Amino acid sequence: MIKSWIAAAWVGCYFLSPALLSSVDAADSDALPPPNILWLTSEDNGPQLGCYGDEYADTPNLDKLATRSLRYEKCWSNAPVCAPARTTLISGMYATSLGGEHMRSGVRVPNDFKFYPNVLREAGYFCTNNSKTDYNFADTAAIQSWHECDGKAHFRHREREDQPFFSVFNFTISHESKIRNEHTLVHDPDKAPVPAYQPNVHTVRRDWAQYYDRLTEMDAMCGKILKQLEEDGLTDSTIVFYYGDHGSGMPRSKRWPYNSGLHVPFLLHVPEKYKHLAPADYNSGGVSDRMVSFVDMGPTAISLAGAKLPSTMQGVPFAGQLNGKPKDYLFGYRGRMDERVDMVRSCTDGRYVYIRHFHPERIYFAYIDYMFQTPTTQIWKKMFDAGELNEVQSKVWQVKPLEELFDLEADPDEVNNLVTDPAHADKLNAMRSELRKWMKSTTDLGVVPEAEMHRLAGNKPPRQWALSSDLDWNHLVDMAWDTTTAWNGLTDQKLQDLREPCTSQSSIDRYWGTRGLTLAMLSPSSTLEPDAHAAALRLLDPIAAKDESPIVRAAACEGLLVAGNDSQREHAKETLLQFANVNNEGHFVAMTALNLIDNHRQELDWDVKSALRKVPTKGDKPPKRADKYVESLLKYLLAN
Repeated sequence: MIKSWIAAAWVGCYFLSPALLSSVDAADSDALPPPNILWLTSEDNGPQLGCYGDEYADTPNLDKLATRSLRYEKCWSNAPVCAPARTTLISGMYATSLGGEHMRSGVRVPNDFKFYPNVLREAGYFCTNNSKTDYNFADTAAIQSWHECDGKAHFRHREREDQPFFSVFNFTISHESKIRNEHTLVHDPDKAPVPAYQPNVHTVRRDWAQYYDRLTEMDAMCGKILKQLEEDGLTDSTIVFYYGDHGSGMPRSKRWPYNSGLHVPFLLHVPEKYKHLAPADYNSGGVSDRMVSFVDMGPTAISLAGAKLPSTMQGVPFAGQLNGKPKDYLFGYRGRMDERVDMVRSCTDGRYVYIRHFHPERIYFAYIDYMFQTPTTQIWKKMFDAGELNEVQSKVWQVKPLEELFDLEADPDEVNNLVTDPAHADKLNAMRSELRKWMKSTTDLGVVPEAEMHRLAGNKPPRQWALSSDLDWNHLVDMAWDTTTAWNGLTDQKLQDLREPCTSQSSIDRYWGTRGLTLAMLSPSSTLEPDAHAAALRLLDPIAAKDESPIVRAAACEGLLVAGNDSQREHAKETLLQFANVNNEGHFVAMTALNLIDNHRQELDWDVKSALRKVPTKGDKPPKRADKYVESLLKYLLAN
C-alpha cells in the first residue's frame, strides 16, 4: 500500500505542470532573504578582456568570473566620460534630462529626489561605495545616499551579518592618468592592437601596452574582492556585476560617444538559489545580445532587491521582479568636455552607430589640457601638423560632418562614414528618427546652452525648471536639429526659415536661429550668395549688439566675426573679449567666448594675447566643479 502511494506520488510529480512547478519555485524563493549585490567597476576601459576574445589581454580573474556569469555583448555607458556617466548611474536618469551631461558641472536636483542607494536603504540594504563619486550635482545629497562612501567602505562593516548589502568597489588603476605615468611594461608594445584611426607608431603602441598592463592590475583587484566574498561565505548569496565605466582612456575612446567611447564590458553573475531573479536568457558562461546601458543599472539593482522603482527613473530593469522589455536602441551623449563646449548625441541598434553633431564647425580634438597630457594625443597632433597622417588618422584634427553612420560589423573602428551611401539611406533615416524622438521624450536639456540653462533656471533645479516651464520640448529639439542643417548649405527656403527663430521672443529659439546662420557662413561645403550673405548679416547684427541673453549675443558675434564687415568684426571682437571676463557674465559665458576666440584667432590673424593678459582667471561665485576651466583656456591661449 505504501509502495503504491509512493509510486503514485512519483508519477504525479513527473507529470506536474510547469505552472505548478513554477509556483513551487516561487514559494521557495519567497522564503529566501534578499540577495546581496556587489558591483565591481573599473575606470576608463572598454571590453579589452580575455573573456571578450581579446588575445592581447591578460585578465584571468574576470575571465573566470565570465565562465559562471552572463556576458553582455552590448552595454553602453551612455556618456563617454566619468562624471556624466556616473551621474546617469546614481540617478537612474539620462544625465541630459538633468542638465548634467557636461564634464564636471554642478546641477541641483529637487529636495525629495531619490537616488538608487536611497531606495535600497529603505528596503533594508547596507549600502557602501568605495569610493568614486564624481557626480555632477551641486550638493552632497548623492554622496549622502550611501551608508559609507570613502576608501574604507566595505560590506564587512554592516551591523548584522544577516543584513543584505549593496556594495560598490571602484578600481582607478585603469584610469586615463595611469596609462601615461612612469611604468615598466609587461605587455609587448610591438604586439599592441592599434585602431585604424590612430597612427601606428611606437608611442601609441606603448600607451596601449601600458593600458593593458593596468587592466591586468585591475583584474587582480577584482579577484581580491571576489576572494573576500568567498572567505565570508557570501558567494552563494551575492549577485555580482562587473563593468567598466566607459571606453578606454585612450583618445577618441574617452570623451567621444562612438561605440569606442561607450561600449563597456559587463558581466552579471546570479547564484543558483537566486536564478528566479536572473534575466530570462541567463546561462552561466553564456552570452546575451540584450542591449543595456548605465541608465538601466540602478533600476535593475532596485528590481533585484524587490523594491519599488521611483517614478523619476528612466532606466529599464533587465533582471529581477521588474524585468522590462528589451530595448531596440541605446543612446549616448557628449556635452562640454572640461573647457571645450560641444554637443553630440548618438545611438546604436547593436550593429549600427548613428552620431549627430550640433557643433560641426568645431574640430573633434580641440585642445583639452587633461587629454593632451597623454603621449598618444601629443604625437598624433605632431604628426598631423607635419603632414604624416593618412586621411582616416587626420580626421580628428578637422571639422566634423553633421552626421555619421557606422556599421560595426564591417567597420568596428568606426572610420567609414556611410551617411552618403544610398544603400544605407533607410537605416540612416530610421536611426536619425529614433535619436530625435528620444531627445524629445527625455527632455534633453542639451538643446539649451549650459550658460542659458543656468540663467533661465535661476535657483531652480534645471530638470524642475524644464518641466514646470511652458517650453515646448518637441519644438526645441526640432529647432536644434533643423537649424543646424545649414552646415550642409543655406537654401533660400532655409534662410527664410531661420528668420523666424532669429526674431523670436524665446532666447533659445534665437540661439538656434543664430547658430544656423553662423554655420551656413562657416560651412566648408557651400558658399553663400551675396544676397543671402547680406540678409544673414542683417539678422545677426542687432542680436550681437543688444540681445538680452549673453550666450545668444556671443553666438551672433561668431557669425559677424567670420563674415561681417570690418566694423562688425571689430565689434564682435570687443564683445567676445568682454564676455571672456568671468566678472562680467560668469564662467559659462566666459568659457564660450574663449572657445570662440580660439576657434577663429588664427584664421583671422587675431592677436588677442595682450588683451587676454588683462582678463581675470577667477571670478566671484565660480560654478560648482567647473571653476578651473576658464583659467585653463586662458593659459592655453596665452601660451600658443
